[in-house]
Amino acid sequence: MADFYEQLGVSRDADGDTLKRAYRRLARQYHPDINKDPGAEDRFKEIGRAYEVLGDPQTRARYDQFGEAGLGGGGGMPDMGDMGGFADLFETFFSGFGGAGASGARSQRRGPQQGDDLRYDLTIEFQQAVFGQEREIKIPHLETCDSCRGTGARAGSGPTNCSTCGGAGQVRRATRTPFGSFTQVAECPGCSGTGQVIADPCGACGGQGVKQVRKKLRINIPAGVDTGTRLRVSGEGNAGVRGGPSGDLYVFLKVKNHPKLRRDGLTIHTEVNISYLQAILGDTIQVDTVDGPETLEIPIGTQPNSVLTLENKGIPKLGNPVARGNQSVVVNVTLPKRFSEEERILLEKLAAHYSAKGPQNHHHNSGLFSRLFGQNG
Repeated sequence: MADFYEQLGVSRDADGDTLKRAYRRLARQYHPDINKDPGAEDRFKEIGRAYEVLGDPQTRARYDQFGEAGLGGGGGMPDMGDMGGFADLFETFFSGFGGAGASGARSQRRGPQQGDDLRYDLTIEFQQAVFGQEREIKIPHLETCDSCRGTGARAGSGPTNCSTCGGAGQVRRATRTPFGSFTQVAECPGCSGTGQVIADPCGACGGQGVKQVRKKLRINIPAGVDTGTRLRVSGEGNAGVRGGPSGDLYVFLKVKNHPKLRRDGLTIHTEVNISYLQAILGDTIQVDTVDGPETLEIPIGTQPNSVLTLENKGIPKLGNPVARGNQSVVVNVTLPKRFSEEERILLEKLAAHYSAKGPQNHHHNSGLFSRLFGQNG
């Protein structure tokens, strides 16, 4: 799908005046009465569609958030905003019999409406997910216009009753069908069902009562979050219509992978490599953790692929950061492929000495010695 901003040749943060100037310039350039080039008429229609969406703050906000899928009218199931045809169908057959359900639903649309919820995807580092952090983000959303305080009318004026419907927000018309004559109740086309019109619209918001702004927010990321965690910021969605409350902002988190550590629930997994001598004799090594390097004791006779545990070095429990998981360390024993002559002589002496002691004294080192010297015990 073509990008509407690219079609108008403007940036995504362009204001309403910039959009209007770009549209007028392109509309004159590609108008079929002026431009006879092949494709000019199609280009003219594309420009008109782009400005139809971006020129309205509410549809522009939905487009910025979800693309054309957020505008409705696609091939999938329609959302509640696209159900007007179904509502009209029910009104056609039932409003003539005194049913109040459909007209009641219509009248509710004239009152205050809550603003849309917004989604913001945020990628954070592994360390930030473990310990939490306060982050500053910028979100595009709709705010109530300061100039008209949400009325949509220029200062000193106000909305007036619609002359088409007399302020009812609805118009009625008789419809003849094979089943008889029915009265259809429909939304007034003159006022879009509000019952009022604005003769002198506010210049700052174009009569919409809201305008799009980019707002800075500081959000608190709690310790222990993971990819898919959703944070709710109350009241920071789009502004409501006709005095309705604002929607909420939902921040969806994605956590980057760590180069050495891997998370599984509250447990952190990692691996270390040690030499065969460290495995036989034991040692003390440094291991990377989310808290920094930590000391890990390698017991004497540690077997390959042994799992050692660093307690309380895992992920804090979300909502209770005092409770932490553990870090699980898999020990890989590295066997040399080549020896110096001196090393070979020493190992052969050790192997002969070990064999002379008999299998009853092999204990837990037998597996490692077998791998080193090719013996079966």
